[in-house]
Amino acid sequence: MNRSTRSLAMLGGWVLALTSAVAQTVFAASLGQTTLRPSGEDGPVTVYYASEGPEQSVRRGRVMLQLAVDAPADPGNGRLVVISHGSGGSPWVHADLARALVNAGFVVAVPEHHADNYLDDSKPGPDSWTVRPAEVSRAIDAVGRDVRFAPLLQLDKVGVYGMSAGGHTALTLAGGRWSPARFAQHCAEHIAADFPACVGLLTHLTGSPLDDFKQWLAVKVIRSRFDDERLREYQDARVAAIVAAVPAAADYDLSSLALPRVPLALVLAEKDRWLAPRFHGGAVRNACRTCVVIADMPDAGHGSMLSPLPPDIRGIAGELLNDPPGFDRGRMAEVDRKIADFFARYVPAVGAPAGNGSQATAANARRP
Repeated sequence: MNRSTRSLAMLGGWVLALTSAVAQTVFAASLGQTTLRPSGEDGPVTVYYASEGPEQSVRRGRVMLQLAVDAPADPGNGRLVVISHGSGGSPWVHADLARALVNAGFVVAVPEHHADNYLDDSKPGPDSWTVRPAEVSRAIDAVGRDVRFAPLLQLDKVGVYGMSAGGHTALTLAGGRWSPARFAQHCAEHIAADFPACVGLLTHLTGSPLDDFKQWLAVKVIRSRFDDERLREYQDARVAAIVAAVPAAADYDLSSLALPRVPLALVLAEKDRWLAPRFHGGAVRNACRTCVVIADMPDAGHGSMLSPLPPDIRGIAGELLNDPPGFDRGRMAEVDRKIADFFARYVPAVGAPAGNGSQATAANARRP
């Protein structure tokens, strides 16, 4: 190797080292976290963001997280993603996805859905599904009013991720139409096959003679509570792309989801015991002509979407949320990255060109 060649090699090595150092600096940003105060009937909004503040171990709910609590926010890509949590859920079980989104440049907001969260689960199901989409809109507004985040964001294009009941929220924002009466009709027709979706954690089928009575009573109560046939729909023009993970969907007019109004991606779990895939996420996949399937995991369950998963979940909740035997939870880091990539394409950084739209990915829509 002559002197000129050695000099070029050294220069190339120096550039590579510098590029690597810059990349590590970008992705070494701490996960900042703060909470916006409740307003009216709206609960608090948890916000995750990039920060140079030091992370510390903090307990949130039943999990330990590494967070830079209330640390100053760093500029990102100028875009917001809202996460809609599941029934009885919290912002803490989506912290790993939030970190992936923050590493991709996003600020992440998680509204606490009224009377359907880990502190108050008194009104789950259609009562909550009716009000959740507007709560997402008001969470966007709340972040936009905050003096720490308003200068960092443009809110004309926002991403929405929802899981389970949050997936139901996401499908409504994508243009889906549903009614409480459709939910009641589904449960009347499929109570045995989709019992947890209709009843939740109140009770479960055990194979005993009491099962017939449980099913009869469940259908009777559901029909008495949910007889409104008016189709619910909701739009927020700021929502530019949506990901629905293991969504509750049996009460939708599936034709309304054939051509979503914005790019829509799905994350599915074939061993979901809470929301039978053939009635919910799988039904949406089959009906939707432009949806992108980010992941369709044959060995994942409903709670596989929760990361971190709270420890020592027992009883009916444990049966429905704990990972199926053999599931590799390490896979979820790659799923989170793909979700972040999807939003980066369709909710591009401020000043960057937009993606090619959902039609451009239609050829790959069925490929996880």
